[in-house]
Parts: sequence; structure tokens; C-alpha cells
Amino acid sequence: MNMNIVILAAGQGKRMKSALPKVLQPLAGKPLLEHVLETAISLSKSAEPIVVIGHGAEHVNAFLADLAIRDLRFKKTKTVLQKEQKGTGHALLQALPKLNPDLPTLVLYGDVPLTTKETLQGLIRLADGVRSKECALSLLTQNMSNPTGYGRIVRDHDGLINAIVEEKDASTSVKAISEINTGIMVLPTRSLAKWLKSLKTKNAQGEYYLTDVIAMAVRDGVPIRSAQARHEHEILGVNSRDQLADLERQLQRQRANALLDLGVTVFDPERIDIRGELVCGQDVWIDVGCVFEGRVKLAAGVRVGPYCIIKNTEIAAGSEVGAFTHIDGAKIGSDARIGPYARIRPGSELAKEVHIGNFVEVKNSKIAAQSKANHLAYVGDSLVGARVNVGAGTITCNYDGVNKHQTIIEDDVFIGSDTQLVAPVRVGKGATLGAGTTLTKDAPPGKLTVSRAKQVSVEWQRPVKMKSKSTKAK
Repeated sequence: MNMNIVILAAGQGKRMKSALPKVLQPLAGKPLLEHVLETAISLSKSAEPIVVIGHGAEHVNAFLADLAIRDLRFKKTKTVLQKEQKGTGHALLQALPKLNPDLPTLVLYGDVPLTTKETLQGLIRLADGVRSKECALSLLTQNMSNPTGYGRIVRDHDGLINAIVEEKDASTSVKAISEINTGIMVLPTRSLAKWLKSLKTKNAQGEYYLTDVIAMAVRDGVPIRSAQARHEHEILGVNSRDQLADLERQLQRQRANALLDLGVTVFDPERIDIRGELVCGQDVWIDVGCVFEGRVKLAAGVRVGPYCIIKNTEIAAGSEVGAFTHIDGAKIGSDARIGPYARIRPGSELAKEVHIGNFVEVKNSKIAAQSKANHLAYVGDSLVGARVNVGAGTITCNYDGVNKHQTIIEDDVFIGSDTQLVAPVRVGKGATLGAGTTLTKDAPPGKLTVSRAKQVSVEWQRPVKMKSKSTKAK
């Protein structure tokens, strides 16, 4: 169904105590507003969401411009400015000139990020299910055990909705009502234009309430229908840090449950963070405290130890990642062993059965099958062949202070401990570098290359610690 979609995102969010606009606060690695936009555009291929911005408009505009570049799905998003925040009705009024009067209007909120596509589709069908030139008005409501802070749905004796009363304007009897207004609704746009222009500010907050159009719809005989979300978290908004934290855990628990349903072993579903897309094969194990960012793919049998951070990475079948390992922008081959305490940086490709051990860093390098760097090493801007042993304390000196240079290590090389390879340099196939070597020239294949100062022993007296004056005085 084609429709107008308006997302109200002009609020300041004072309780967040942040210079960042509320709708740009992150939830599972993405701004709240991005979650809402993703759901909005999933409803219709022709969707052109209109975002009403206000507080921090320049930041929101910059975010939307960047989002449209990163993902063409968002290119049709438009914005309108609410210069003064005078309530939800006033905010929607700013978008009115951009609305197609022949289509219904869906109203969403930039700080209510978890409403599902299925819930909104049900609400849209309710509004469309009437034989007239214009659609009905449909509301998303919710029965809550603690409705404090929400507007209440007031129904007549026949159970029909006849008003929404904000809590600050509600009597004691109205406050006792448990059914609340979520603010999400579908409205007939031609009638909406008339209603918005008739709004008054005679209320406790002195604002133009969008909810006042309900009474106008009753007056004009427009059918009003309601639906409820399947889960309460779908309608929860964010006004404070603790509410944001609550939603984060709600969303992360959903994602953990989805993994469990697919057969993934998640050691503790309360201690996992997926800030993007995580794709898992069969029999994947994920220990506690792991964070996954961007797009991560774990093939069958991959095991991830505790407290790892993995971002934009593919890990092939049977590989293991030890505790406290960071991997970013890499490809890991099958049956590899990474970590613990390893760091794999962008541009790195590790083939099958590669071992990268504790306190080893790999950056923008390709390492072929069965090579290993098990202890305290740095491999940067390098091509490493198969079956290479990189000894403890070895580093590739790839940066001359201005430019990066490449190190090439061919197959079957053995590099002794505490070796420095000053790039650009090549180590030939089957070569051995003696411990402590500083390599500044190419090492020929099949030979031992050693570069170190001559060892000497001399007679000497080890210094003795002198007594202080205060000690002498005693």
C-alpha cells in the first residue's frame, strides 16, 4: 500500500543530557532514527519518508546525508524543519505541504525504534479496510500495567474510541485507564489537513497535540480503529539513558534468542552485543561478553572465546578465536587459531590453519596456510608465505615516518626471535633469520642470514647502591 510516512524527530531529549540529538543516540550500533527509517522503507518500495527535524537539525541532516550515501535505500528521505517545538500536532503540520492528499499518512517517532514491520502492516490494513474515498483512522494502543506518563485511550459505552487524554490533563478516573496511546497512527490525509489547522493549545503544556484530532475524527464521523503490538517493547520510546539501556538489552536479547533458535550456542544470552548483522553456521559457539559490529559471518564450527570484538569479518569453518581478541575487516581461513589477546586489523587475510597467538598484531597482510606467529609480534603490510614461523618479538618495520612499505616473506621461512625486518625487504623461500637480526637487505633463499653485533665479555664491577646521607647520620 502506498502512503505518506512522517517521522517526528524534532525533540531535544533533555533527560539524555547530551549534545547529540536524541534520535541520533545509538541503539545496537545504529542511531535510533536509522532503526525507524529501516522499518519505514520496508513497508513500501516507493516509500519517501519525511523526517521532521528541529533540535540539532544540522546534525540530523548530516547523518541523513551520510546515510543516503552509504545506503541508496535511504536516498528518497526528505526533511522538514520545525523551528519551534510546539507539540506533535505542530510538528506534523510542518510536513503537511509535502504530503500527497490522496494517500493515508502513517505517523512514526524517531525515538521509538523497535516497532516491527508486521505490527505497522496490521495497523495500515485496519485503516484501509473501509469503503469510502478516505481511509479510516487507526491507532496503535497498548495495555500497560504501569501507564504512567502516557496519554490514555478513552472509549464510550460501546467500546469505541472517542478521545485521547494526555496524562497532565487527565482526571483521576482517566489516569486509572491502562490502555495508552503510543502516538503511532494512520490518518486520512485530506481530513488531517483540516484537523491540524484547527488545533488549539488549551492544555497543560500549551502545545498543539496531535492526539486532539481523535475527537475531531469522532465529530466528523471518521471510523477509528485500534490495534496493539505483539510485544510491549515495540512501543517503548527513549527519553533517558536508562530507557535507552533497557531497550538495548531488549533488542540484544531478541537477537540472542534468534541465534539460539538457529542452533548457535550462546553461553549467556544476556551478555552478547550484536551491533549489525551476525550470520552463523551450524555448531557455532559464542562465549560471554562478545561484541559483533558491522557484518560478521561465522562458518560452521567456529568458536569465539570470551570478550572478543569482531567487526566486518568472515571466519571460515572450524576456526577458534581466543579470549580478548579484536578482529576488524579481516578474512580468516578454516581451522585457524587466533588469540588470545590478538589483534587482526583491516585488510588482513589469513589462510587455513594459520596460528596468530597472544599479543600478536596483524595489519593489511596476507598470511598463507599453516604459517604461525605465536607470541608478541607485529606483521604489517606484508605478504607471508606458507609454513612460515615468525618468532617471538619479531616486527616488520613498515613505516619510514612518511610512507608504508611492504615486506615479502616466502614459503617455509623460519624467523628467529627478536628480529626486525626493515621494509621494503624480501626473505627468500626456505631462508632462516637468526635471532636478533635486523634485516635491511633481501635475505637469499635457503640460507641463514644473521645480523647482530659481535658478542664480547669484559671484566667489570657492578655498581653498588650508595647509602643516603640520612642513613649515614643514623
